Amino acid sequence: MKPKKKPNPKKNTFRLKKIGLAPGTLLYMGKKHHIPLNVEIFHYDSESYERQASASIDDCIPCKTKMGVTWLNVNGLSDLASIQKIGNFYQLHPLLLEDLVNTGQRPKLDEYENCIFVVIKMLSYPEEGDIVTEHLSFVLGDNYVLSFQENEGDVFDSVRDRIETKKGRVRNSGADYLLMVLMDTLIDHYFLVIETLGEKVETLENSLIENPSEDLVFEIQHLKKEALTIRRAIYPLREVVNQVEKSELKFIQKETLHYFRDLYDHTIQIIESIELYRDMLFGLTDLYMSGLSNKMNSVMKVLTIISTIFIPLTFIVGVYGMNFKNMPELTFHNGYYVVLGVMFLIFVLMILYFKKRKWL
Repeated sequence: MKPKKKPNPKKNTFRLKKIGLAPGTLLYMGKKHHIPLNVEIFHYDSESYERQASASIDDCIPCKTKMGVTWLNVNGLSDLASIQKIGNFYQLHPLLLEDLVNTGQRPKLDEYENCIFVVIKMLSYPEEGDIVTEHLSFVLGDNYVLSFQENEGDVFDSVRDRIETKKGRVRNSGADYLLMVLMDTLIDHYFLVIETLGEKVETLENSLIENPSEDLVFEIQHLKKEALTIRRAIYPLREVVNQVEKSELKFIQKETLHYFRDLYDHTIQIIESIELYRDMLFGLTDLYMSGLSNKMNSVMKVLTIISTIFIPLTFIVGVYGMNFKNMPELTFHNGYYVVLGVMFLIFVLMILYFKKRKWL
């Protein structure tokens, strides 16, 4: 049996610190304080491409006035001074910056006068371990996209490759198309996460059928929590994509709306998959109880057969174990062997009868 986790008194430390603060106050709510802020700049148009890795905050200033599209990717959210500096330069609303560093913020879309703000979650399954959730934010402006991540390493390598090698329409399109491509890549990665969860559920289901054990109950509860984590990250995304599709947003061109409709279809498909696996996980508990019941029934069946066989044998032994003097069979010379033979014959006949009825 797995040991119970002790409650963590520091779990809500940052949430408690936020109580009473003025709206728009920056407070990083995550746990990755050791991640230094790192800026990655991509600037491109149909003819040119420029990339700056490990750029400084000051390198971001000339990008806003350049022609073409700029993608500013920021890794690390604990450096609040640098986040505030970027926000001041791009004239981002204080409430936007507050949600940007609030890792507990649910996925959403907010429209401001000079930009569109999108909060989304990036999910991944390491080779061994539990699901990892990372807070991710996008800011879409006239000719730029800002992305803010908690940690280095993401699922956007294919997007970087498409920009660098001029694959697809991204180099010939605006910043709104880049936002769509980034969200599409993230949603496509959700399919891999759902597939991994499905494999775990199916493996657990086979284990429950073969050998239902108490340890598997903890595995069921663990997968339920992971499914809930995935659902919390993905379910609100439907509202985000639907808001882009239905609302007339200033920074989204009509040509790009068709691609967001495709994103909406993918999101619905993912939500249906996660609901299916959640139902399967709830059904696994019933399967476990059914397996235990079948196991108990098998044990009771064996014990019942044994008891049934010994009932007539016990009756015979009980009759001839009485201490009456006038019992003719007691004086019979071979009476002992006859009784043993009768008892053995009864035993054999009952075994054959049980096998004929397929009770054995």
